[in-house]
Amino acid sequence: MGTKMAETKHSGAEDNDEQQITLVDDNGNETLYNVLFTFKSDDYGKSYILLYPASAADDEEVDIQAYAFDPEEDGSTEGELSPIENDDEWDMVEEMLNTFLDDDSNMSN
Repeated sequence: MGTKMAETKHSGAEDNDEQQITLVDDNGNETLYNVLFTFKSDDYGKSYILLYPASAADDEEVDIQAYAFDPEEDGSTEGELSPIENDDEWDMVEEMLNTFLDDDSNMSN
């Protein structure tokens, strides 16, 4: 899997403040994703973004994708996303995701 390009978009719905980005694959195909969350790891010196398809229904299980990225100075997520290729890095990202999902489910109860 090669590097993907990302373009930040904000949803126009007033009751929905989700940030969205469009990923463009090597063939030029564009897919819209919602940003689940982003975080920075001082251990790896990188920022990470976790995404899921914007077309997913609220009640269905979604395929969450994670990438490393270098944020622009203005804090936007536009630019190139890099695949995570290190097993230790993946473990750290999965731990962050699990913590995020646990915290999120606790808040909705």
